[in-house]
Amino acid sequence: MSTAEIIVTEARAWIGTPYLHQASLKSVGCDCLGLLRGVWRGALGTEPELPPPYTPDWAEAGADTLLAAAHRYLVETDPHDVRGGDVLLFRWRYGLPAKHCAIATSYENMIHAHDGACVTEIAISPWWRRHLSHAFRFPGI
Repeated sequence: MSTAEIIVTEARAWIGTPYLHQASLKSVGCDCLGLLRGVWRGALGTEPELPPPYTPDWAEAGADTLLAAAHRYLVETDPHDVRGGDVLLFRWRYGLPAKHCAIATSYENMIHAHDGACVTEIAISPWWRRHLSHAFRFPGI
């Protein structure tokens, strides 16, 4: 099994995990960053960094913290060439920091966690494509 397939399989194992801000425990709770952290642990081993505590409105502070962390640990790729296993970052509006992340399962689908719902696999609809700002690959893919 390729690393990308391992990442997709691990991400799918998180489906149904309830949303819980700042958490990263499969079947217990996670937010979008917690999902990414948990998939890293499940597919690659110990995560490289623990995030500092953050509030639900952390991105409104203006710093592009999520994008900076992605640049530190992931390999940037073309957001128009999304593949299974890629990490996707989204901005709600042009010029704002990236505030949401997901893991692509294919060019057409992704797994994500969001407030008020369990981790789910959804289609990357035109709305999501308009808000997709960056794509990254895990190291070694």
